[in-house]
Amino acid sequence: MDVRVLGRGPAEPFLGAQDLFETEYDLSMPVRVRIRRDPDERTWTGHYPDHHVLNISAQAATSAMARELALHEYAHMRRNEEAHPSHTQSTAEALYLALAGRRVERRKLTHCYQIANHMKDIYADDITLSVAPADKLVAFLEASLATALADRPHDPPRWQRLTPAADPDITAVNAAFALALCERHDLLTPDHRLYDLAHAAADDAPGVSIERFKHRFKTLVDDPDESEYRKALVDVTHQYAVETGQAAD
Repeated sequence: MDVRVLGRGPAEPFLGAQDLFETEYDLSMPVRVRIRRDPDERTWTGHYPDHHVLNISAQAATSAMARELALHEYAHMRRNEEAHPSHTQSTAEALYLALAGRRVERRKLTHCYQIANHMKDIYADDITLSVAPADKLVAFLEASLATALADRPHDPPRWQRLTPAADPDITAVNAAFALALCERHDLLTPDHRLYDLAHAAADDAPGVSIERFKHRFKTLVDDPDESEYRKALVDVTHQYAVETGQAAD
């Protein structure tokens, strides 16, 4: 596994993540880590015919989560190289199949893409959590959900939200994802704070069943074929669009 760090920033988190990753896995193509100066640059991975690129902001590269972020992205690269259906299935195709004949609010369509990303993350983190401690990830999920709940709108729901507040519906799905990932790997005690946060998220979004979404994420089969994965993605997307009452025939 060949990792090279480009740009101004520390190499240690990415090389440390490489050491952890190589205890169980490997990548056949080299990895180029590009540290960006823009503090708002999100962490994302690009896949090319002969290499992978991990793009990350300098702020994230120097954070306490830098090694864990890198490890997570290496896991996505591994899933891509092994042509796992979660990483080869066209999200646009699945959404077309799930939402054909329906008019869907733009923000809800954006949420559907986020749900598809959650499913990819489940499979990536099955790798991540097999080689690294889970404490930072659980703390990150807890803090992220708490922040979204603190930022929730206090006014009645509107068709077009005028503030940048977190949307209660997708916050509830995010809570379901967090619980599913943690329960999938037995990371939570029954009294963990994440359950209280998820309960609060459910109260804010009564049209979204956190339990049903949690079950869908948690029970994704380890090694689906293309048809099986496509059906899972179509089903969960359709469930969200219909269940939240925002799609109209």
